[in-house]
Amino acid sequence: MDVCPKKLEETAVAETITITDDRTGQTVTVPIEGGVFPASAIRSLDPSLFVYDPAYMQTASCRSAITYLDGDNGILRYRGYPIEQLAEKSTFLEVAYLLLHGELPTAEQLSVWHHDVTHHTFIHENMRKRFVDGFHYDAHPMGMFVSALAALGTFYEGAKDIDDPESRHRQVLRLIAKTPTIAAMCYRFSVGLPFNYPNNDLSFPANFLSMMWKVGDEYVLDPVLERAMDVLFILHADHEQNCGTTAMRVVGSSNADPYSSAAAAASALYGPLHGGANEAVVRMLNDIGSIDNVPAFIQSVKDGQGRLMGFGHRVYKNYDPRATIIKQTAYDVFEVTGKNPLLDIALKLEEVALEDPYFVDRKLYPNVDFYSGLIYQAMGFPVDMFTVLFAIPRTAGWLAHWQELLADKEQKISRPRQWYVGPDTRDYVPMSSRG
Repeated sequence: MDVCPKKLEETAVAETITITDDRTGQTVTVPIEGGVFPASAIRSLDPSLFVYDPAYMQTASCRSAITYLDGDNGILRYRGYPIEQLAEKSTFLEVAYLLLHGELPTAEQLSVWHHDVTHHTFIHENMRKRFVDGFHYDAHPMGMFVSALAALGTFYEGAKDIDDPESRHRQVLRLIAKTPTIAAMCYRFSVGLPFNYPNNDLSFPANFLSMMWKVGDEYVLDPVLERAMDVLFILHADHEQNCGTTAMRVVGSSNADPYSSAAAAASALYGPLHGGANEAVVRMLNDIGSIDNVPAFIQSVKDGQGRLMGFGHRVYKNYDPRATIIKQTAYDVFEVTGKNPLLDIALKLEEVALEDPYFVDRKLYPNVDFYSGLIYQAMGFPVDMFTVLFAIPRTAGWLAHWQELLADKEQKISRPRQWYVGPDTRDYVPMSSRG
């Protein structure tokens, strides 16, 4: 089967593609829209044919109006708004509203949204006392978090009523509001500290930090750290059809409730290749140990003896736009907390790598994970909380995609095809004849 090139005319390029089945000579011409042509073109030639695309690298599984990502040019937009503008001017709850509703809120809409989210932050006492207390004392916070998300849906009678818009809205509110509470609860349990209840007088990021760090009655939060947390939440709120979001859509396509779907998405995030990248960066910097060891480490990577974590991205083939923002945020945080001792190693690593043709030619630039772990560490978060911190804001993006999926009439239950490469028909061999 050949794919013919676009036919050039004297005045314009035809926005179509023609596919020829060399076995039969049949052809089909289909439109190209936004760089995409429908897979139905293949089926129209031969219904038994399908495309082999490992990890769906060239396959669009859905139409989405939520996030635009141009990896070649380093562009990231939520609902059309550049991430740089949102990180500078917005708050996470405002961005969450934008992702879920498609438009930035008015002052009145934002006020109601703030109120509704704030007054859903508490969790059922039985969730805390009976469910969480059942974990081993040294359970990983992300493992607890994933389990808690799934369990949360059992506390609400209407959780599975996904056909009712009002019920869906309530579940969305609950998940966005309660994920910071659950995250802080998991951390406090893991270190043997008593649970802190939410404080409805605080902002979304400040409330989370208070639940994390308050001991006794005294807790004073520096506004720089509050804003840094907000910016980090904004930068991680959505990132198109990544592994976790795809998991959310796949599970959601079965009409599962949003809690089960979010737990599936969080489970995908739990994998070290997805949500564990900033943790890997910190471990790499610790292993390097000092600035003096950077050249030798760089050489070892070039020799195939190690990996440069926090550089390069599956989608971005240019500088990750989030990395520029988060680097400045890191400096702001370090003005308050003191400089993370790993920062000098990170800066030297970035400097050497960006001057080395080996990395430049391969378009390996720092990504959002390169500096985020340093910020989290400087703010006091242990390494095993990094993925949980990722999941809190990403819940808003997951829910936006879940809502979009349910409203898309073209979507069905997810059921990818496979290319069978196993043995042909075989007769059963009795145990006595198997040698």
